[in-house]
Amino acid sequence: MRHTGRTDVPLDAEGEAEAHRLAGVLGQWSFSRVLTSPLGRARATCALAGYGDVAEVVPDLAEWDYGDYEGRTTDDIRVDRPDWHLWRDGVPGGETLESLAERADRVIGDIRAGGGEVAVFSHGHFLRVLAARWVGLGPQGGALLALDAGAVSQLGWEHENAVVSLWNLTSTPRA
Repeated sequence: MRHTGRTDVPLDAEGEAEAHRLAGVLGQWSFSRVLTSPLGRARATCALAGYGDVAEVVPDLAEWDYGDYEGRTTDDIRVDRPDWHLWRDGVPGGETLESLAERADRVIGDIRAGGGEVAVFSHGHFLRVLAARWVGLGPQGGALLALDAGAVSQLGWEHENAVVSLWNLTSTPRA
């Protein structure tokens, strides 16, 4: 996996196809708001899924800033740091996991204050932290939540408990 947090890479053909498929899946919900990261790949996914004309761009939804590791793969980083683990060790010159959690907490506060069903188009590591924080875990809890590109997940409530009610639904089954 290449760490492309702030690099604004475009969607490839597979990403575009997945975004088009999202329109059918997301059609079962009626959203009071649609939020998207300012990065082009999230905005393009949002638009191809049919929500580009109503989406609010939210800077806090941007992906983790990987600093000195931007654009590098985990294998490449481990040549110099064999025991490196993103969720434990973080990234030099980049955003701390605590800062990522603060952004996620602001998004959660905004969503909870507004009520209603909200669609969020963002990025893998950020969304993993968002889900962890939604259910009251520390941001490191995001390490336990694998998330594929173009997947649909749902955060919600079971009585008074914040829950993950759907996670990592994709059009392609995992092996």
